[in-house]
Amino acid sequence: MESVEGEEDQCNQNEQLAKDSITNGQHPLQHHHHYHHHHQFVRKVSKSLVLFSALALAIFVVYHSSKLPASLHNSFSSSMPKELVELSKVMEKTAMKDKTVVITTLNEAWAVPNSIFDLFLESFKIGNQTKWLLNHLVVVALDQKAYDQCLKVHPNCYKLKTEGIDFSSEAYFMTKDYLKMMWRRILFLQTVLDLGYNFIFTDADIMWFRDPFPHFHADADFQIACDYFRGNSSNLNNSPNGGFTYVRSNQKTRQFYRFWYVSRNLYPNNHDQDVLNRIKHDPFLKHIGLQIRFLETKFFGGFCQRSEDFNLVCTMHANCCVGLDNKIYDLKIMLDDWRKYMSKSRNGTSLLEKSSWNVPQHCGPASFRPRRMPKNGTQGGT
Repeated sequence: MESVEGEEDQCNQNEQLAKDSITNGQHPLQHHHHYHHHHQFVRKVSKSLVLFSALALAIFVVYHSSKLPASLHNSFSSSMPKELVELSKVMEKTAMKDKTVVITTLNEAWAVPNSIFDLFLESFKIGNQTKWLLNHLVVVALDQKAYDQCLKVHPNCYKLKTEGIDFSSEAYFMTKDYLKMMWRRILFLQTVLDLGYNFIFTDADIMWFRDPFPHFHADADFQIACDYFRGNSSNLNNSPNGGFTYVRSNQKTRQFYRFWYVSRNLYPNNHDQDVLNRIKHDPFLKHIGLQIRFLETKFFGGFCQRSEDFNLVCTMHANCCVGLDNKIYDLKIMLDDWRKYMSKSRNGTSLLEKSSWNVPQHCGPASFRPRRMPKNGTQGGT
């Protein structure tokens, strides 16, 4: 994808064309209250037309390659971006029978031994019947060292190249590098949808304790976890958290991800989650028929709003937390809490002795206090 998606600067110079391509030449914002912004994006049409056409052609060939004769398949593959071919191979190898994959992203700061990534993998291994999901986990490494470390501990790794940007350091919440990383993620997930794969995207600071599939909504195209759940999965006033999403690949979600990515220019200096909060009421989503559901925190909890019932919890997110060290400290305690619960379950005492979380401790409001930034920039995210 380096030769197509890696040219992000060219994409930035013509977001209007991208918008027009979402719905057969009918701009979703033409009757919207942000229409007055659109003239800011119209420039360098020819370059972006070539860019988007090349990406669409490459994805079409990859998606339909299994139906082509071997000679044609080899001919097309030799002319496609190498990274796109590699991604297709990783997805095909890792996907479930219904073409669903679990995806997380990783940089060097989160990949080093005894850091977030080790805790993430450990949660699948000690969870309640979650180990099988590791067979369908694709780890997207944002830099070479993260990729190398991933290969040491997990079979399904993919290196995402982005020219001119170094994602190896810890990208502190809402810094320039953090925003670039979040939007690069949206662009990548759009490509996964274009290839025809459904996905669960999960931040690596989310611990997996149960199979989440029984708690997804059968009628939804796009499902997302919440920082705070307001009691109704269809209520657009829920507070979404982009760290955990379940998305089915169809025309509606592909159009939605393009619209989401384009909308970052209407709301500069906002990350993907904030922009989603702004566009979730947009008439365009109703126009394309996108079905959105918000996941209940009693199943998909976090430090913002915990899943208090250990007998129901599927995932727990180190959200409402800034700083890698803070996350690691509290996630280790979280895993210990879960191990104690599982021990009670094996001994038949889980119903008699109520389990409770001993976190957050270092996370929470205190972790958001301003601090001096290291020279190399640092991360956390929420």
